[in-house]
Amino acid sequence: MQLPASFINTIRITFKEDGEKFLAVLPALIDEFSQRWGLTDVRPVPNLSYNFVAFVKQSSNSQNVMLKIGVPHRELKSEIAALKLFNGNGACQLLESDEERGVFLLERLNPGTMLAELEDDDERTHIAADVILRLWKTLDSGTRAARVQNFIQLSDWFDELKNIRPHFEGGTGLFPKEIFERVESFLPELFADKDVRLIHGDFHHFNILKSEERGWLAIDPKGVIGPVGYEIGPLMINPWRSLSDRVNFQIKTERRIDIFRERLGWERGKIIQWSTAHAVLSAWWDYPNLDWAYSLNCAKVFSELK
Repeated sequence: MQLPASFINTIRITFKEDGEKFLAVLPALIDEFSQRWGLTDVRPVPNLSYNFVAFVKQSSNSQNVMLKIGVPHRELKSEIAALKLFNGNGACQLLESDEERGVFLLERLNPGTMLAELEDDDERTHIAADVILRLWKTLDSGTRAARVQNFIQLSDWFDELKNIRPHFEGGTGLFPKEIFERVESFLPELFADKDVRLIHGDFHHFNILKSEERGWLAIDPKGVIGPVGYEIGPLMINPWRSLSDRVNFQIKTERRIDIFRERLGWERGKIIQWSTAHAVLSAWWDYPNLDWAYSLNCAKVFSELK
């Protein structure tokens, strides 16, 4: 099987030595789990990135499913654990898994239309709210602390922002000082929220797909424990590059805030704060790749809202 050069480079750059080992054993893993789970007709998806994902068929029932194999690491294990708890409610159904080896089988969502493909942003936002509410029904406060050690802690992500000042010798560098200090000031209050539970963690327009049989569902959860208000952070800056028209982006942002206030019962101020905080965190994550400008521009728009 010929793997795309872009996929190989991504794995090598992201996972270093572990990535090289993964690429070396990937063909054997595909063969092994194809035999174990009765899979045939393995066809990689055209947009491989951080994991090997392929369309496959299960010979036992001729069902079309998805095979996903990744470098075993914390996020992959957290994803599998989250999918087990969601159990197909609001999310793609996990069918089989081998957590230690980073291999799992998922239902295939047909037609698989991404939320990003819809043109009406109000419609997209209402659909996203529907999916969030379905996930909430599965994981109420009673399950929010279940097997916490299996999941990523949202606080760990935001602790990474503490590296910005040391990196810029005490300053904030390319991060606007006023915006960064504002995020620093309100983060403790956001994390004081008592509504802490398992959230998707990467909930946006490219991770919400349509199933003809089961409606709109989330895919690729990070599996994060933290205040539930963070969930809309990634959604608010997506679809990626949607800030090309700043005025239109501002209008859409205001509409999204109104819809989330109505559908989820969240305060306007908290929506704005979580959106700003995530945009700054996203910019810091993208800083090493010199791709931070878009997220920071989103943060500037959010910070101007009252």
